[in-house]
Amino acid sequence: MAFPRILIAALRGGSGKTIVSVGLIASWRKRGMAIAPFKKGPDFIDAGWLALAAAQPCHNLDTFLMPTDQILLSFTSRTRTSDLAVIEGNRGLYDGIDLEGSTSTSELAKLLNAPVVLVIDCTKSTRTVAAMVLGCLQFDPEVDICGVILNRVAGARHESIIRRTVEQYCALPVLGAIPKMKGEAFPERHMGLVPTPEHNWADESVEKAAGMAEKYLDLDRLSAIAGKAPDLGAKPEVSGDDAASPSERPMPAPRIGVIRDAAFQFYYPENLEALEAAGAEVITVSALADPDLPDLDGLYIGGGFPETHAQILSENERFRDDVRRMAEKGVPIYAECGGLMYLGESLVFGGVTYPMVGVFPVVFGFSKRPRPIPILKLVLRSEGMSFTIQVS
Repeated sequence: MAFPRILIAALRGGSGKTIVSVGLIASWRKRGMAIAPFKKGPDFIDAGWLALAAAQPCHNLDTFLMPTDQILLSFTSRTRTSDLAVIEGNRGLYDGIDLEGSTSTSELAKLLNAPVVLVIDCTKSTRTVAAMVLGCLQFDPEVDICGVILNRVAGARHESIIRRTVEQYCALPVLGAIPKMKGEAFPERHMGLVPTPEHNWADESVEKAAGMAEKYLDLDRLSAIAGKAPDLGAKPEVSGDDAASPSERPMPAPRIGVIRDAAFQFYYPENLEALEAAGAEVITVSALADPDLPDLDGLYIGGGFPETHAQILSENERFRDDVRRMAEKGVPIYAECGGLMYLGESLVFGGVTYPMVGVFPVVFGFSKRPRPIPILKLVLRSEGMSFTIQVS
């Protein structure tokens, strides 16, 4: 399966690969191309920005949670109706959780046979940039590094030195040089960029990223590199069980509520698609805006930032009561990360205690610095059933 694709990587996190990826997607889209966006790893915030730029969902390629055949299936099935795929890596190109880097961006690049373009933060560096790029080339020759984008260059002289050095010693093209930008079109906080649902001028930020790409990046050469990506080989097929359509199942469709708003926004599109493929009707609700829960057979509460919306969540008492009553009736509720915090007794943020749903007798708080988490085992017993929460 030959399909144009390009993977944007870096030497470390915070080098600017998200803004470059957003700019590429938005600028190519303005040229009339349909772009399939992907994000490597369990990252919801960057994926939201990529989805906004592409005007279609961004799917995560999580090499830790997803088996190889599922990654290939997800990638090939989501590129059928697009002209080009942009895959944003995470952290540094070779960073991973084990010695072999089995879950690294580099391994994903090899799995997808994707050409790699490195975004390099050039702050207070010149010839050393070439040394770092050369190290990446030699560390794993099977990774197809095809070019470099220089970011945060201080001026024309700075750019010239780095450009000539990289092209001389690494034999790689420099596909763009982005100067240090004034202003902050992409605000950040403790987990990276501020998510798009919380960013009132997100569309404006994407437009600025597109303008940056059009002005400073060689879009034609980058497109040509993507177009030369080799064949992926045989496309993995969906198993018989997975391929079964909802109409083949005699049971009525269960109504599964998904709380999706600015407080709870971290969802893999695959999970929601899997619910629908299994025959469920997905009902989107908001813990911030909706006064009540509709009639549901289950509830899914994803991660997010309930702490930044704690007051509104707390004030929406009727909605909180509905969720608690749902739990008391034994209706299935799946909650993770911020969703689990919402199910606690209260949330302490900024010195203020905000009542939450109260399903679990747990108070969640925040500290200025990360702390070691002791093992906590909480066993709840109700109507002959026991529930265990263990944090380690």
